[in-house]
Amino acid sequence: MSQRDIRSLDVAMLRTFEALMRERNVSRAAARLFLSQPAVSASLNRLRQVFGDPLFTRTSHGVVPTGRALALAPQVDKVLADLAALLEGQAGFDPAASGRIFRIAGSDHASRMLLPELSRTLIALGSGIRLVWVPPGTWSLAEHLHKGELDLGVIARIERPRDIATEVLYEDRYVYVMRKGHPRAGEPVTLESFCAIPQIFLGYGTSTLDDLIDGILARGGRRRLAQVAVTSFGQVVHQLRHSDHAAVLGGRVARAYAQELHIQPLPFELPGYQSLVCWAPRAQGDAGIAWLREQVLRIAAGAD
Repeated sequence: MSQRDIRSLDVAMLRTFEALMRERNVSRAAARLFLSQPAVSASLNRLRQVFGDPLFTRTSHGVVPTGRALALAPQVDKVLADLAALLEGQAGFDPAASGRIFRIAGSDHASRMLLPELSRTLIALGSGIRLVWVPPGTWSLAEHLHKGELDLGVIARIERPRDIATEVLYEDRYVYVMRKGHPRAGEPVTLESFCAIPQIFLGYGTSTLDDLIDGILARGGRRRLAQVAVTSFGQVVHQLRHSDHAAVLGGRVARAYAQELHIQPLPFELPGYQSLVCWAPRAQGDAGIAWLREQVLRIAAGAD
């Protein structure tokens, strides 16, 4: 590349390239960068001129990187990482001066616990930091952290993951809930009633909790009816409010809706769980992620 080409390349263009590599879709890349779709398209056109290659070709489902783009991707990642380290320098991370975009994966309960105070902190600092909260899915959290597609995860686990770095936000136990006014809310919970009342649960995919519950019941020759699968705690509570379903929830989640839910102990023993903040080991030296992690720990320590 000539000296003129070097001068024609800027950080915003490299970030556009990175976003397109990750999202393979112009509109999703624009959302990732907090930019308009025309701005991303204009940046892509400039990239094409600089590198003399289409870089991404359009398909019916988005864009596909060319061979040239695939070859450039690791070099661009390294340049952006080196620039981030250069800007932080010896002075460390300054949240008031930063314009970084941080991506956090977690449930809607975790977002309710963390985002309001995080937002107040950023406003008080006059910070240009932007936060993207990503709901859980069937995809691998660890893989997204390792690839740098996420900066932090906030998850609840019975067993602590070994393939990512973690720190405990709080420890808790599971409880059995139904709406106040449920026809069977006044009864003590038995194994029979637990299996008889249809249940709603989080359907993120493979669930250690649900496998554990079903295994305990199966050993006694019993089976519950897990009837409705949803993707957020807010949906669980909404369904409980408007039906005669029941659910197994973390105690802290249940207490957040205590005015609406009848909360009882489970009719069998379950191990407790930990709410964890997670990050990739490779990000251990990233001062920005360390700052964000400290904020999450501080907020969780003061939460009910």
